[in-house]
Amino acid sequence: MLIRLGYEIAFRLPQPTPMLVTLNIHDSRRTDIVIGQELRALPGVPMRQYRDSFGNTCTRLTAPTGVFTLYTDAVVEDSGVQDLTMPLAREVPVDQLPDQALVFLLGSRYCETDQLVGMAWDLFGSAPNGWNRVQAICDYVHSQIEFGYPHANPTKGAVQALREGRGVCRDFAHSAIALCRCMNIPARYCTGYLGDIGVPPVDAPMDFSAWFEAYLDGQWYTFDARHNVPRIGRVLIARGRDAADAAISNSFGAHTLEKFLVWTDQTDDPTLSPRPQATPAGSLSPLA
Repeated sequence: MLIRLGYEIAFRLPQPTPMLVTLNIHDSRRTDIVIGQELRALPGVPMRQYRDSFGNTCTRLTAPTGVFTLYTDAVVEDSGVQDLTMPLAREVPVDQLPDQALVFLLGSRYCETDQLVGMAWDLFGSAPNGWNRVQAICDYVHSQIEFGYPHANPTKGAVQALREGRGVCRDFAHSAIALCRCMNIPARYCTGYLGDIGVPPVDAPMDFSAWFEAYLDGQWYTFDARHNVPRIGRVLIARGRDAADAAISNSFGAHTLEKFLVWTDQTDDPTLSPRPQATPAGSLSPLA
């Protein structure tokens, strides 16, 4: 199947401001791009890319004074298969984990394992080993947190999300990741595109999505505590310990978000013909 995806994000800046953005499709999906525009800027500015320690493509730039827009539009090929389910996958003992997985056992900015470890063992210490324990954690987080965009808070971590019982997709992910780590299961944060493909459409603005991966039986498996069902059409942008490692943008100076549009829809058109909900003529014509 084909998926048309992209974004248009505009900032207003009072002065030239260095920025670090993580908005490119992850290298693991690069070969699936049928046609696409790389990260583009209006007005155009010099940009330099590098790979961070988690393998994400990061872009450095200096945004000029005024309104500054970042834009991408692409068509990618996807298997159309739901997230893999492997109920027999087992946990890997800590002393047998690969070195690169150990960092995903540790507490991090938004995953405060030190404050949740007692609760985690009380809740999941007797749960079945492996996949079923991770699923039990997802079931718990899904039942404990109410989703809602008004509940977004950039400083909220897993402890606050579970205490308040409300949050957005990143709060579901952080909470499940922290509880998995408390149970000695490596877990890492993921962000990317996830449209309403194969499910009833949601009457809400499209956004980037957050989910997580747990390390079982020698490989990483996808879990999603917010939706809590296998989904179709995830397209990864970035991974990390938590959202601090996979932020779509970091601005090293004052700015105001002027516009934020994300699209990710199944399509039969392998071209970048004008989208039905295209930006009004003129606002992004140099990028078309």
